[in-house]
Amino acid sequence: MATDYDAIHVLIREVPKGEVASYGMIASLLPGVGPRMVARAMWTAPKDLKWYRIITASGAPADHSGAEEQRRRLKKEGVAFKKNGAVDWAQCRWKGPSQKWVDKSGREIEEVMEVIAGWKK
Repeated sequence: MATDYDAIHVLIREVPKGEVASYGMIASLLPGVGPRMVARAMWTAPKDLKWYRIITASGAPADHSGAEEQRRRLKKEGVAFKKNGAVDWAQCRWKGPSQKWVDKSGREIEEVMEVIAGWKK
C-alpha cells in the first residue's frame, strides 16, 4: 500500500500553486486507485506535501478538521472561490501532470490526455 501512496504523493506534487485538483482527478491518472484511496493517502503525506490543493469534486474542501485551514491556504495562493464557497473550477482547475511525470509513469501521452479530457469542465 505504501508504494501506491507514494505514487499518489508524487502526482499531488504536480499540482502547482494557484491550482486545485479533485481526489477523483488524481485517482483517474493512477491505475487501480480511487478517490477514497487518494483521501487515505493524504493521512500519510509527507509534511511538505501541498495537501490543501486536493479538494472534493464539488469544489469544496473535504469535511474535515483542516477545512478552514485548507480554504485559507488556497486563498493565499490566489485560488478563486464562488459565492457558494466552492472553488471556481474555470479559473483554477489543474491542467494535468508534466511531461516528466508522464514519461516516468510509463503511460502514453495520448492516454493521459484522454483522461484529462474526461475531467468535468
